[in-house]
Amino acid sequence: MGVLRVLSKRGDDRLTWDEQKFQMNDPEATAAVREAERIFAETRARGATAFRVEPGKPTQRIDQFDPTAQQILIVPRVVGG
Repeated sequence: MGVLRVLSKRGDDRLTWDEQKFQMNDPEATAAVREAERIFAETRARGATAFRVEPGKPTQRIDQFDPTAQQILIVPRVVGG
């Protein structure tokens, strides 16, 4: 199961998809992945940073959406003042 987590002032928003069903072209899983790709691109365009998070492995910064990632965490740009 893949998860896209987007941190925000509301907490974190989550979108999930089943990678195996996506590989089998399941319409629901494909729609979820397309929405996750859209959110990923939109937040990255606004300056957010994305990380691939997997248990037992170091967190890895990513620049492209990966539907095979177990978890993608998006952190918005921090604005100081």
